[in-house]
Amino acid sequence: MRDALTFLGIESSCDDTAAAIVRQLPGAAPEILSSVVEGQVALHAAFGGVVPEIAARAHAERLDHCVEAALAEAGMDLRALDGIAVTAGPGLIGGVLSGVMLAKGLAAATGLPMIGVNHLAGHALTPRLTDGLPFPYLMLLVSGGHCQFLIVEGPEAFRRLGGTIDDAPGEAFDKTAKLLGLPQPGGPAVEAEAKLGDARRFAFPRPLLDRPGCDMSFSGLKTALLRARDALIAAQGGITVQDRRDLCAGFQRAVALVLAEKTRRALQIYQELSPPRPAFAVAGGVAANGMIRAMLETVCAENSAEFLAPPLRLCTDNAAMIAWAGIERFRLGARDDASLAARPRWPLDQSAPALIGSGKKGAKA
Repeated sequence: MRDALTFLGIESSCDDTAAAIVRQLPGAAPEILSSVVEGQVALHAAFGGVVPEIAARAHAERLDHCVEAALAEAGMDLRALDGIAVTAGPGLIGGVLSGVMLAKGLAAATGLPMIGVNHLAGHALTPRLTDGLPFPYLMLLVSGGHCQFLIVEGPEAFRRLGGTIDDAPGEAFDKTAKLLGLPQPGGPAVEAEAKLGDARRFAFPRPLLDRPGCDMSFSGLKTALLRARDALIAAQGGITVQDRRDLCAGFQRAVALVLAEKTRRALQIYQELSPPRPAFAVAGGVAANGMIRAMLETVCAENSAEFLAPPLRLCTDNAAMIAWAGIERFRLGARDDASLAARPRWPLDQSAPALIGSGKKGAKA
């Protein structure tokens, strides 16, 4: 490693506005000097989900304040930076564009180099920020918008083993919460109810376990829960508190079992590479679910692989991961200029076929 690097990271791909400062000194582990995240849950609560126009407007209003707060928390100004890293996709285009335009303005005003970062790469490289994990390692990105297994071979080298062909698990949790009258975000609400429920009362399906490979599907599972709820309503005129708890418990267990089995298959493929430090890492908001995490840890123990889950504040959307991914790309010689475009879609593995389809904007995942 040659020089010390201090980067500002900017993240605005969905409904969290974030800025952070990360520094790496020669021969030392990276250090997060500051991390500021402003959520938007209250702004979207009345709508049952994220409204892109509201999110974009909030990012435009908050981004500069987040950057100022991150610099103040780190005790520095822009002159102390070596570069600016910004999420350039994938995500809600209005939010991504807000961050990219701010980064361009800062780069033009300061002369600092700018690095566009794939939001998913930020998540995928987080174990190197937190644990110094060497390549290659197996990563499961599991969140509201994404779910895929990746062998991470380098800062710009990702091999996808499989992913969801429809809803991501976090999206399925949110929709389940909405079907059962629970608040958003749905993941924590469903998990809280599930702790008091009987996970075996309802026989929910385990989608795609009868097929080889690591692809997943969660849309049908959500539909099965809807039908179970409607059957209860038809039979008894509504659902009880215990019905809701049992529905949540059964749904959560089905998701966890699917993720555990697909992780087992992905580990078998990954370990054929004979990695020097076999490791499985998980990132994304769904990684906070206690049952899912416990099942994944068990699978790793059974397959002699180290289990890594960054702290929750670094599993969910944040700018520290963007700053770190920017440092990793910068050391490889990557640089972007004023032509950097905001991208609503941006697959990490460009060689893999699209999981959910493709259109004029490119592959979705």
